[in-house]
Amino acid sequence: MLNNEQILVTGCAGFIGSHLCESLVALGARVIGVDNFDPFYDRQRKEQNLESIRSADSDGRFGFRELDICDLDALSDAMRSIDATGVIHLAAKAGVRPSIEDPGGYARANVLGTQSLLSAASGCGCERVVCASSSSVYGNNTKVPFGENDAVNHPISPYAATKVSCELIAHAHHHLTNLPIALLRFFTVFGPRQRPDLAMSLFLDRVSRGETINRFGDGTTSRDYTFVDDIVAGIVRSYERIDAHGYRIWNLGGDHPTTLNELIATVGEVVGKEPRINEMGMQAGDVERTWADLSRSRDELGYSASISVRDGLIAQWAWMNANAGLAGER
Repeated sequence: MLNNEQILVTGCAGFIGSHLCESLVALGARVIGVDNFDPFYDRQRKEQNLESIRSADSDGRFGFRELDICDLDALSDAMRSIDATGVIHLAAKAGVRPSIEDPGGYARANVLGTQSLLSAASGCGCERVVCASSSSVYGNNTKVPFGENDAVNHPISPYAATKVSCELIAHAHHHLTNLPIALLRFFTVFGPRQRPDLAMSLFLDRVSRGETINRFGDGTTSRDYTFVDDIVAGIVRSYERIDAHGYRIWNLGGDHPTTLNELIATVGEVVGKEPRINEMGMQAGDVERTWADLSRSRDELGYSASISVRDGLIAQWAWMNANAGLAGER
């Protein structure tokens, strides 16, 4: 339980952040969530995510502030409002392909935003920080599965480069301040509330309508898909245990890579329609495969993924049908 914790969560109105906040308040923590409602997708979806948190918050443990994490004063004020004992930093501009169009915006939000977050955390006396990184930092490493000690000095997109930068900034900050900091490399997270621009949401929606979907490459690229509940469990465990490690990187993945062709076939089975495929070339910045080595996470966090791709897609499809009025859903 987290009864004695007061936690600031950045990106709280997003996909992973809203699920995390629900879990934290259920575990007894007091939470102040912050989000800037970046217009990357419709604000209505994030407002509904916040309502989901509030509906689950029967004891009034959740509060919210709309702010930009690059605003150090506003961020510090939010931390002080609950005497924050720790921070879980999920806010970022996400997505490989959009980062190619706006590398400067990604650098500001992800790199400057993370530095602002760490400065505020130390200045406000926080005891620990957990930051979201990404499996994209591994680039096209040929060794699989990807381990936390593998080289990550060859990112192939601006988004990946910002996440490598955040890990380095966090390492330097820990070295200078001794603030315990965890970096979590998420592997392709999916489930209810997933962003509407991501492959699983797009595929479920378009296949169900009988519309064509774009398949980039020949379908043999693979991803280590991870259900959002498994990711949230890993985040909570890393928050509880990072003080024993100081600075630590942990993979959080599903440990079961799925090819694009396999994913498309499973989507068709879940929605009950045969996918219609428009074959496209490979997208710039996309990696060939991802696969998490979970040895460290399993040993140090007791982490394991429990939800299969099929079961997770069934849950995501049910949520999409139940929330058909939201922008970008059905």
